[in-house]
Amino acid sequence: MKKWVIGIIVVLAAAGAIFWATLDKDMRGLLLNMPTDKDILFWSTGQRDATFRALDRIPFLSKSRLIMAGENVYPLPEGEPLPEGMDIDTFMKDQRTAGLIIIQDGKVRLEKYALGFGPEGRWTSFSVAKSLTSTLAGAAVKDGYIKSIHDKVSDYIPDLKGSVYDDVTVEQLLNMTSGVKWNEDYGDPQSDVAMFNAHKPEPGMDVTVSYMRKLEREAPAGTKWVYKTGETNLLGVLVSSATKKRLADYLSEKIWQPFGMEQDASWIIGSTDHEISGCCLQASTRDFARFGLFMLGGGAAAGKAVLPEWWIDKATTKQADTDRSEYGYGYQWWTLYDGSYTARGIFGQGIFIDPSRRLVIALNSNWPQASDEQGGNQDEMRTVFYKQVQELLDNEAKSTK
Repeated sequence: MKKWVIGIIVVLAAAGAIFWATLDKDMRGLLLNMPTDKDILFWSTGQRDATFRALDRIPFLSKSRLIMAGENVYPLPEGEPLPEGMDIDTFMKDQRTAGLIIIQDGKVRLEKYALGFGPEGRWTSFSVAKSLTSTLAGAAVKDGYIKSIHDKVSDYIPDLKGSVYDDVTVEQLLNMTSGVKWNEDYGDPQSDVAMFNAHKPEPGMDVTVSYMRKLEREAPAGTKWVYKTGETNLLGVLVSSATKKRLADYLSEKIWQPFGMEQDASWIIGSTDHEISGCCLQASTRDFARFGLFMLGGGAAAGKAVLPEWWIDKATTKQADTDRSEYGYGYQWWTLYDGSYTARGIFGQGIFIDPSRRLVIALNSNWPQASDEQGGNQDEMRTVFYKQVQELLDNEAKSTK
């Protein structure tokens, strides 16, 4: 082989080694497990392990928008460790949990990481983002951008005029009782939830609006609950349309900066430049927990109310029955019958809030399946875990009296 060819090979190898050395461990893992398609629902477990911590850094898959944090950080002081009585390590292993934080009375009672993840990393939210999007709708009501939750959705999204959404109110979008027909089957590549983000929009129209305006009605508005990620995306478009602000910027302005999130976050944007508001907000597990504390504290940041006085009570109590006997549904929050409520994302993302115990649990995971409907019982076991933490804290309180 000619010396100049060998020289080129040596130079390329050295350049490759230097490039590899400059990458952080998350990007190295991503390059070694790069998905070959855009459909997250059908990636392998190894691919999801790599991408859930770097979803906003895959150029062919997505673009993202920064959610800027501020200079002041909301403190998370250490509290007393949780009393013995729970096998946390086994729970995390069974759930394939990357990050878990338990906070009570504003103090961290437990914080653990696995799967090579840590407090400095960001993990994607999936449907946990729905609860943040609904909270931004509340901020828009407080700010006067949305005049009333009883207004029609098409009043704020003109491209929906003449569609089934002419009969749907903002509140019915919030609690998913629009009566519009939708298929949320994560295992079906032909379901609405699998197809709507890849839809080719009509010229000049948002991709979600273009898809949703063609759907049909299956029940009168306000009479039937059906879980619809597409409607949370519509809600995000509505908030952006009403405020004339991008969702990421509005979230930074109203909560991320003034409340004191520790790190910048990011939000994946769709093909027509709107945040995919039913999904895909990347943040640290600690900052997801801080969002729980924001809700627990009544929705105030930097001493100012971000939400209407009545909002949290309505948003976090049952407004509709669901297909899960243990859960009701509020404004994009799942409600339980003891007064607690939770944000839930496929593959094991969650924020659990229990006002009576001043408790917040945030966790990020990568289940083998998207949800229990695809097999397994991870979601059920996560709910059991929440209850076990509650019981452990109750027993602790009794023992100190």
